[in-house]
Amino acid sequence: MAELFNPADLISQAEAAELRGVSRASINELVTRGRLRSVVVGGKPYLYRAEVLSFEPDKGGRPPKDKSAPAAKKTATGRIRASNGTSTKKKDGSRKAAK
Repeated sequence: MAELFNPADLISQAEAAELRGVSRASINELVTRGRLRSVVVGGKPYLYRAEVLSFEPDKGGRPPKDKSAPAAKKTATGRIRASNGTSTKKKDGSRKAAK
C-alpha cells in the first residue's frame, strides 16, 4: 500500500539546501548515498522536510586508532621496533637482531 503523505511536508532539493545552509549538490549527494529519502512527484525529486531538519551528519575524518593494538616503539638508535620485539630492516637491506 502506498504511504500517505501531506504535500506540504515535501520540499525541493533547493529548499533543503537553503534550510541546511549547504549547496544543492550536497543535498543531491546525500540523496544519492541514501542518507536522505526522496520522492518523485511530477518528474521532480522532493525531500521530507522533517527528515532534512533532523538530519545528523556523520563525524568526518580519519577513524580513531585502535587502542587495543600495541604501538611500535622507537629504539635508542632511532629505528622502529615492533611490539613483538623484532627489528625492522635497516636502509641497506640487512637486519639487526632484536636485543
